[in-house]
Amino acid sequence: MLKNKTNLIFYVLGLIYVLIQAYLLVTKKDMFMLFCLLPAGLIFVFSFLFSIERIVWMIVIVTPLSMPLKEFIPGSSVDLSLPGEPLMAGLLLISLFYLSRKLFIDKHFLRHPITIIIFIQLLWILITAFNSTMPLVSFKFLIARLWFINAAMLFTSTLLKEFKNIPKFILCYVIPLCVIIILTLIKHAGLGFDEDSADWIVQPYYNDHTAYGAAISMFVPVIAALAFYFKDKKKIMYGLIILFGILLIGVVFSYARAAWLSIAASLVILAALLLKLKFRTLLVGAVSLVLVFLVFQTQIMILLAKNDTDSEGDLAQNIESMSNISTDASNVERLNRWSCALRMYDEKPLMGWGPGTYMFQYAAFQKSSEATIITVNDGSNGNAHSEYLGPLSEQGIPGLTMVVVLMLSIFFTGFRLVYTVVDKKLKYICIGVLLGLTTYFVHGFHK
Repeated sequence: MLKNKTNLIFYVLGLIYVLIQAYLLVTKKDMFMLFCLLPAGLIFVFSFLFSIERIVWMIVIVTPLSMPLKEFIPGSSVDLSLPGEPLMAGLLLISLFYLSRKLFIDKHFLRHPITIIIFIQLLWILITAFNSTMPLVSFKFLIARLWFINAAMLFTSTLLKEFKNIPKFILCYVIPLCVIIILTLIKHAGLGFDEDSADWIVQPYYNDHTAYGAAISMFVPVIAALAFYFKDKKKIMYGLIILFGILLIGVVFSYARAAWLSIAASLVILAALLLKLKFRTLLVGAVSLVLVFLVFQTQIMILLAKNDTDSEGDLAQNIESMSNISTDASNVERLNRWSCALRMYDEKPLMGWGPGTYMFQYAAFQKSSEATIITVNDGSNGNAHSEYLGPLSEQGIPGLTMVVVLMLSIFFTGFRLVYTVVDKKLKYICIGVLLGLTTYFVHGFHK
């Protein structure tokens, strides 16, 4: 009875907070920002009065709804997402307190190869931060990475030890995400779903349509898998089908071609799983394709240069424009950013320029012949448009190596789990998560 009362109090307080937050957002934006910071101060009280697990659940729910600080303080030099990141920062401080008393993370989880690789990555980020061309930027990058990993991986691992929490975790993130998709679609519909507006219509929740499309596409296969998970509970399954439809519509009207490509890649992995192919077989095939490209790269580049299909048009034209590297400004600008990252790597191949510094340093490595109509000469806007070349330029060859090793380790582990897990429901979850991560890694090539 006491536990039920505690739960009731927690949910009532949460509802009151959301209602006040909504009121302030409409009437007093300046007060809204301060109110968003309130959980970071109260998080310590909640962790002792209630349960630290509830704070993690709160982070999962509010993360898709979070907005950048600059939305409330225009021109702010601090890049902070409210209220998600203040909660994560508070949770990081609490975890340090918990670690001083006892180890709260399962030892087997800490010894897993994927966990070890992530910790090695953090260590290398720390080392390269000391050698950074912009130490303050790099240490901010490190601190942000710490609170993300602490909340999203370490504390979450304690929740997901209970199997029933896995579907709950997914839905706690996806339902708010679908709310954002619906709001975005309503705004977009008022503009006739114009492609030019797709990049900014997703604000303030996402910086651009590529991040928006990536976030949605990651959960498309996960929700599909969850529908199979609940196939014996018809009402829940139908609800999940509706969520799946919202996600698909969101991806289509994000006009993020990399997101479309990543979903297509996840279908290839699904086909491989259904055929029971080993991951090493796919890896050999992928390496072979890369070698073929390197051998015939001149002929391939000439062929691609002949494609002048623009991304502004129907769905078929958008898909065809993915290989347009001659006139499509978005594609050509990506090539420009990639070239800059490679030139930065050539100058500092071992340690890189420092974590988080690419956007401040790449302008000096641009060539006028590679500039586009969307090129920014002061280098103050955007990233390397690659989750692989970015670390290469910022953290040197070890940074890229660790990203690739992490990706391979995740795929080897995912394939092994899908083939060895006996429980069908758990198998569905493994497939969905593996395909979701596939969309992330593929999107990372062309984000």
